[in-house]
Amino acid sequence: MPEGPEIRRAADRLAEAVVGRPLAAAWFHFPELKRHHKTLVGRTITAIEPHGKALLTHFDHGLSLYSHNQLYGVWKVAAAGERPAEGARSLRVALETDERAILLYSASDVAMWKTADLPRHPFLAKLGPDVLDASLTAATVGKRLQDPRFAGRSLVALLLDQGFLAGMGNYLRSEVLFTAGIAPERRPGELSAPERKRLARALLDVPRASYRTRGIEAASGMKSDYLTDTPTGFRFQVFDREGEPCPRCGDVVVRQELGGRRLYWCRHCQA
Repeated sequence: MPEGPEIRRAADRLAEAVVGRPLAAAWFHFPELKRHHKTLVGRTITAIEPHGKALLTHFDHGLSLYSHNQLYGVWKVAAAGERPAEGARSLRVALETDERAILLYSASDVAMWKTADLPRHPFLAKLGPDVLDASLTAATVGKRLQDPRFAGRSLVALLLDQGFLAGMGNYLRSEVLFTAGIAPERRPGELSAPERKRLARALLDVPRASYRTRGIEAASGMKSDYLTDTPTGFRFQVFDREGEPCPRCGDVVVRQELGGRRLYWCRHCQA
């Protein structure tokens, strides 16, 4: 599943294609949304923004389209009128200006909401702050690490909990813990003040670096849409590097199945 940086880059691509231009056509696979086929024509998409792994498409008449890709959904950009084949994927949403179209394939979690009511959406209401929200500070993250709801949980599980911080995911979990120099099975309540400060900073710096560098290096299980071969791309320090030397100390990077997902770390640097 894509993580916060990939979702936000996808939102950027969609926004570049259609934001600020009136819609010439709208189409939905879902029966409950078909009434919007006509009412959206002439309306303008004002913004497309992620919250965690959900995507919110805002229209100028006070409605917003909520979508979550889950495992198989994917948004694509195409020329107006084009419907590229996506293998076994089925088209679910098409929003089209005179020049471009944004197309959602295979997602099943799609709904139209009043924009003002989005904080009450059953999924969004459970999310913590988004790690890529520019207004989120390390001080705020540090306070959440001390919150009784989170302080007693192992970091290996907590860093995948979207209720703690939205947009975190599996590769980010490994990289954040390595950057902070903290073992995965420790708990926030056990950390010293300097450790907690390092972890809070890494929880912001690592996702933001991945987003800013516009793609990650090749790794097993990563979709091609998320990858880059540019020298400035986000480089994994430990993720998917089992058996390789730790870039910090030279010890061997190990892989463990923790929290039901693969995690990579250095036993020496994260002792």
